[in-house]
Amino acid sequence: MLSFRQRLGLVHLSVIVVVLALAAFAAYWGLARAVHGQLDAALLALAETEAGMLAEEQVDAVHVHEAPAARGGPLSFVRLDRLVQIVDTQGEPIARSANLGAARLPAHATTMAQVEKGQVVFETLHDFGEEPTRLVTVPVRTGNALRAVQVAGSLDDVHSTLKAAAVLFVIMSAVLLLSVGMAGALLTGRVFHAIDDVVDKAHRIGDADLSQRLPHPGTADEIGRLVDTLNEMLARIEQGVGVQQRFTADASHELRSPLSRLRTELELALRRPREPQVYVETLRSGLEEVERLSLLVEELLAFARLDAGQERERVERTLLNTLAEEAMLRMEPIARAREVTLAIDAPLPVHAKVAPGSISLVLDNLLDNAIKFSPVGGRVTVTLAQQGEQATLRVRDQGPGIRSDELLRVFERFYRGPSARSGNTPGMGLGLALAQAIVHAHAGTIVATNAGDGGAVFDVRLPSIG
Repeated sequence: MLSFRQRLGLVHLSVIVVVLALAAFAAYWGLARAVHGQLDAALLALAETEAGMLAEEQVDAVHVHEAPAARGGPLSFVRLDRLVQIVDTQGEPIARSANLGAARLPAHATTMAQVEKGQVVFETLHDFGEEPTRLVTVPVRTGNALRAVQVAGSLDDVHSTLKAAAVLFVIMSAVLLLSVGMAGALLTGRVFHAIDDVVDKAHRIGDADLSQRLPHPGTADEIGRLVDTLNEMLARIEQGVGVQQRFTADASHELRSPLSRLRTELELALRRPREPQVYVETLRSGLEEVERLSLLVEELLAFARLDAGQERERVERTLLNTLAEEAMLRMEPIARAREVTLAIDAPLPVHAKVAPGSISLVLDNLLDNAIKFSPVGGRVTVTLAQQGEQATLRVRDQGPGIRSDELLRVFERFYRGPSARSGNTPGMGLGLALAQAIVHAHAGTIVATNAGDGGAVFDVRLPSIG
């Protein structure tokens, strides 16, 4: 089976052959018409000259006007290549040129019928004499009589010219075919050399080093655009793999910490007999770690489903006011424990095209984050509004706000700022990342900013129609 390069070469060669054949045929056809046209024009000019002289003479003795023989001086050119004959309406010869001898040019009935209508008739004679002959018949009226002047010329020179032209066209076509073929092979070789470089480099790029890029041919053609596209894809793959690697490392760390604490507490409890109350406290502490692990696993599973596009919850037109009120009821115990007040500002109903369960999880995570960073006696406000084709949801707290260098990182998975780590604020750094993933899956946006008078603000925009 032929390779792609061989098939491309055959296609390239076939196209060149077809184009050259068509060009040569068109040139040959044009030359043939031009040469025949010149012969016809010469014959017609001679016939019209003879007809004009015949009409002017107005004599009964009709004769052909031939060039006189030269006497002394240069030799005159006798029209041996032109045969002239004058015939009547019956086609009978009245006068002939000397070079015709005893022969006579044919004057068919159909030709004479056209002459009587005043038409000029061109014919090609294949069986007259030893050579193919071109004949023109021109009507001329002398007095009351209608006669016709016939002039014939050999086509041998025309055919010789066309044969020579055909040979020349074949030679030129062969030279052009060779030249264009070599140029095409050179260009094709360069293209495939660039492709081979790309293929070799692609084979050397592995998971261990995705920072390498494919070599660019240095041109803005299709190959160059393909390499640019592949390099952009490699950059996205490198970024995605880096995120997955950091995610795996962070997940492993977050899983190892509670497991280590749980193991340590159980080992200490089992080293020697203890009071029942000690065992109860150990079990309660272990239960807290198990709940922490369960929450972490559930959030990791949610991330996995979102990344794989397997979130199958039905999207429907939902009243966000109801979801916000339910989320505030769920978070009320936590807020009460930290002496934080929850409030909602939604004077009008606000609808969004969302999956209710997923958006409820977003509200829970945003409220939980706001409560954790609110001071004692602080206030967390949820504001809902309808803006054209979008529904807006804002969660604002009265905490210390977010440092400017952390605003772009708060949505990273497992990211926890210095203030969260130093203050022993509970959490694993997945809540805001999960909220962002859910909002993006609903074709929405979420942005974190700082309020002018203090506190963090999270603005969510969701489609209200669609």
